Amino acid sequence: MRPSDRTPDMLRTVTLETGVNRYAEGSCLVSFGHTKVLVTASVEERVPGFMRGRGVGWVTAEYGMLPRATHTRGRREAAEGKQSGRTQEIQRLIGRSMRAVVDPVALGERQISIDCDVIQADGGTRTAAITGAWVALRMATQYLLDEGVISKDPIVDQVAAVSCGVYANTPVLDLEYEEDSNAEADANFVLTGKGDIVEIQATGEKRGFTQDEFEALFSLARKGIGELCEAQRAATSK
Repeated sequence: MRPSDRTPDMLRTVTLETGVNRYAEGSCLVSFGHTKVLVTASVEERVPGFMRGRGVGWVTAEYGMLPRATHTRGRREAAEGKQSGRTQEIQRLIGRSMRAVVDPVALGERQISIDCDVIQADGGTRTAAITGAWVALRMATQYLLDEGVISKDPIVDQVAAVSCGVYANTPVLDLEYEEDSNAEADANFVLTGKGDIVEIQATGEKRGFTQDEFEALFSLARKGIGELCEAQRAATSK
């Protein structure tokens, strides 16, 4: 039995609330159960130096956890003077995930910066951030289309992410913290709406896991991401 009494193939309650920041071109407050991430997408009329003059756009991301997002207060990384390796890895993952479904030529020579701030963490912060980031990105690109800044939709597909793991010897979908910290193996899956793989991160935590277990996790991820894509479409059609 899972701590939440969910069945193995059940997501936590997922909400995607848009328009939560009045200044950003796109914004989303995403909740996966008790995990909550505020995501904003900001349009900037510039690109990194290495891309100037090429006529193509760029999507990048930053990620951070607020001091009391977890059970005990953590220091702000700005106060430490540097980002942790974990933070850098996650924000690069978010950026890669968004760029996988964006046509940079259609975006034009401008940048969309995605900021993901974890308000409350109960497992799956990176997967929640990716899922909410697509919603914020969709809102920002729709703003550019509505304003006539661009003429072609740069979004070529959806992208969402979910965690899966082997908990109590059972493959389960969407790990909360108690499951994540006690899982024999866990994985993060990033897939497009069409089902293409963007990235898979899989680790044996307490033991190695079999190919059959991996395939079971992958099957769960496909089901969960299908449901997350439906939620994204509902959120962005309002």
